[in-house]
Amino acid sequence: MPPHRNRLRTLALLGSALVLLTAAGYALFGGSRHVAAPYVPPPGCQAGTGVEAIPMGADQAAIAATIAGVAARHRLPREAVIVAYAAALQESQMHDLDYGDRDSVGVFQQRPSQGWGTTAELEDPVYAATRFFAALVRVPRYTNLPVDQAAQDVQHSADGSAYEQYAEVAALLAGYFTGAQPAGVSCWFTPTGRADLAAAERQLTETFGPQGGHAVMVRVTTVRSGKKDAASVAVVRARQDAAWTVASWLVANAQDYGISEVRYAGYVWTAADGSMGWQRASGTQGPARASIVVG
Repeated sequence: MPPHRNRLRTLALLGSALVLLTAAGYALFGGSRHVAAPYVPPPGCQAGTGVEAIPMGADQAAIAATIAGVAARHRLPREAVIVAYAAALQESQMHDLDYGDRDSVGVFQQRPSQGWGTTAELEDPVYAATRFFAALVRVPRYTNLPVDQAAQDVQHSADGSAYEQYAEVAALLAGYFTGAQPAGVSCWFTPTGRADLAAAERQLTETFGPQGGHAVMVRVTTVRSGKKDAASVAVVRARQDAAWTVASWLVANAQDYGISEVRYAGYVWTAADGSMGWQRASGTQGPARASIVVG
């Protein structure tokens, strides 16, 4: 099948959100003249912008961000993320499944009976991605292999050639989630309440590793605004080559932690306007280079 047809097929699989948006828009503008309230799109995410945007569910975006985060923690190249994404798309469509063929579970459909770990461990995307990469780096010259061959050398699937159909989309996603294409990951939802920054920091540590001078996250501090009743914000000082990966993780997981705004490198993302993507920010952008301000 030609590559562009493969990509269209994959975008169709990932793009159910666009179908929902189209249907809802017709119901609003074509089905009734008596609707007064403005249309609010259902929560969703996308990687990229414009006609090149790849629609994703919030859970898919969170898993993609986690895979990229684990790779950053272990200083793995973007090629490793591409292979992992191709495998995850083929095996589960980037969902954390609690079922599968025989005893397969999780985003990579790894099998406890084959020594990958326990069922509970494999249903944790951080653990599953860590085990996937541990196997991938043992494949000789994996960065020079075709994506499907590298994925098959890890997965040992019944049909290893199936991974090839996702190679192009996996490469695009890897560009956005690793920050090779900055400001490329956006989600949208209606924020409610204050952000649980402590919980977000715990999961950041689980994904990217402990804070330290040579770690992905050098330091995380919480600052309370001087304004009355203002919420706190977290300032994440990140390793510069991985800062957009951290920022993308925060956006992809924002709904789970009530995060309504992320600022980095002169850009700002807001949950309420996330369907418009990251925007150029005005005013103060943060206390230091490679610092991500979260609130």
